[in-house]
Amino acid sequence: MITSAANPRIKQILQWQRKARERERDDIFLAEGPKMYEEAPPDWIREVYLARSLEEKLLLGELAPALSEKLRQSGYEAVEDGLFRRISDTQTPQGILTVLRRPHYTLEELLQGREPLLVLLENLQDPGNLGTILRTGEGAGITGVIMNNQTVDIYNPKTIRATMGSIYRVPFLAVDDLAETARGLRARGIHTYAAHLKGNACYDTFSFREGTAFLIGNEGNGLTEAALDGAESCLRIPMEGRVESLNAAVAAALLLYEANRQRRNGA
Repeated sequence: MITSAANPRIKQILQWQRKARERERDDIFLAEGPKMYEEAPPDWIREVYLARSLEEKLLLGELAPALSEKLRQSGYEAVEDGLFRRISDTQTPQGILTVLRRPHYTLEELLQGREPLLVLLENLQDPGNLGTILRTGEGAGITGVIMNNQTVDIYNPKTIRATMGSIYRVPFLAVDDLAETARGLRARGIHTYAAHLKGNACYDTFSFREGTAFLIGNEGNGLTEAALDGAESCLRIPMEGRVESLNAAVAAALLLYEANRQRRNGA
C-alpha cells in the first residue's frame, strides 16, 4: 500500500491532475469513481488506484460482483485514505482513480454511418459544458464531436466527470481550423448549421434527416465570423422574455434532439 506523498507514482498523479501538458505528454487521462472505472474499456486502462477503505470492502466481499471481478482482472495499487484524498480532484472521493490511455480518432471514424450527426464546437471554455455535450450527444445519437484547439481540454478532470462515461463511446477530434473543417464537411455532402442569434430561420424549420453538423460557439461570444462563413446556413433558437441566449450545452441539446426526433419519426 502506498502511504507516502514522496512516492513517485503519487507525485506523477498530482502532476497529471494539475497540468494538461503532462497528461498530453504521457498520452493519458484520469477518471475517478467506480462508474467511470466499470465502464472503461479494459484495453484503455493503464493503472488503477484504490483507497484503502474501498480495498477493505473488496476483500470483505462487500463490493458489487462485477466491480470486484474487474478489479481482480485489471489489478490495482492500494493508497492510504488520506493520501488518496490528496490525489483526487473531487471534494468527496469515491475511492477509485483510473489512469487511461487516450483514444485517437480520425475524421473517417466520425463520419461512419449513412447520415452522420456531428457537433462542431468553437472556443468553448467551460469543461462542464463540453462534458455535458458529449453525454447529451450520445443520448441523441451523434456520430462524433469536432472541436477547435482553443476549446477547453476534453481531458480536463471536470470534463471527464461531466461525460459520465460517454468519453468512452463518443468519437471526438480536435482541429486547428473549425471553419475549414466545416467547409470540408459541406464538400462531402454534410449540411452544416451555425447556431446564431442572427439566424434567419428557427431551428425547427430545417430538415436534419441527412448528414448534419451543428456549429456551437463560445459561451460568451458565440461563433466567430470565420466559423459562420464556413457554415451552410445559420439557424436560431427562438427566445421569449428578456433571455438573450442559452447555455451552450442546452442549445446543443435542443438541436440534437430535434435531429433525433426527425430521424425517428421520418419528419
